[in-house]
Amino acid sequence: MLPVVLQSAVLIVCGVIWRITRPLGIDPVIVRQVLTNLVFILLLPALVLMVMWRAPLGLDTLRIAVLALFGLGIALGLILLWLRFRPTASPVMGAMVLAATFPNATYLGLPVLEKTFGPWARSVAIQYDLFACTPFLLTAGIALARRYGTHDGAPFSRFELFKVPALWAAVVGAFFNSMKVPFPTWLSELLTMMAAGVIPLMLISIGLSLQWPARARDRLAEITPVLVIKLLFTPLLVLGGAVAMGVAAPLSHAIVIEAAMPSMVIGLVICDRYNLDTTLYAQLVTASTLVALASLPLWHLALTS
Repeated sequence: MLPVVLQSAVLIVCGVIWRITRPLGIDPVIVRQVLTNLVFILLLPALVLMVMWRAPLGLDTLRIAVLALFGLGIALGLILLWLRFRPTASPVMGAMVLAATFPNATYLGLPVLEKTFGPWARSVAIQYDLFACTPFLLTAGIALARRYGTHDGAPFSRFELFKVPALWAAVVGAFFNSMKVPFPTWLSELLTMMAAGVIPLMLISIGLSLQWPARARDRLAEITPVLVIKLLFTPLLVLGGAVAMGVAAPLSHAIVIEAAMPSMVIGLVICDRYNLDTTLYAQLVTASTLVALASLPLWHLALTS
């Protein structure tokens, strides 16, 4: 996995350099928003449709979703337990809860799984995210953000989940898959062309999101427990769950690697919307991503040795 992580790191660094140097004088925030919206609305749904139309769906789909929800629940329970004994300001707690609970399952998980395990693993990342992480985020995650924060504008509605293009693409792809609808060659070639841009654009957008503000060392008390929960305890307990459910390798390995992903980038949007500690959340994303570049190869080594 180390070559895969290094390749991903190069593209992430490209995003960081872009944010620092601002080529052509374009605001890096605008660049990130354009890239993420392009991927979110057009390119990722194309990839999801292609993968879900071809992926073998069955009991493994249920296992992926169950283990993903188990990992989310474990992470949420652990960070809430920590905060019960180490309470702090509500905006800080909200940022810590989101960062510790929700992984970067698609933006980083998809390229890492595909390059590490092969094209079949793309469906694991997509199902892990769309059948567990995204629904949990847009229901329980938003409820937690509202609890710890406030909102000045229009809040997320209960129908937010139905506004995710990739989720609709997954439903359509799974339907065509179950109905044995033939995959037209021309459509396959078109979707393949569109999907080719997903991974590099996602990795560059991660780099555009990373930032490490001054006096970050003063936040180690908030950063450390999130890193331990997100990158150590959650994948370890998900591994135990996979063993208990009898999930065989390499599927179990791919699921555990997904559980070991760093904090999701999209949480920055939720922190902004509900006035949580966005600066801390950015630090948590940055720290967890940097540490994950080292911990993910170690997890892969431990799983395959």
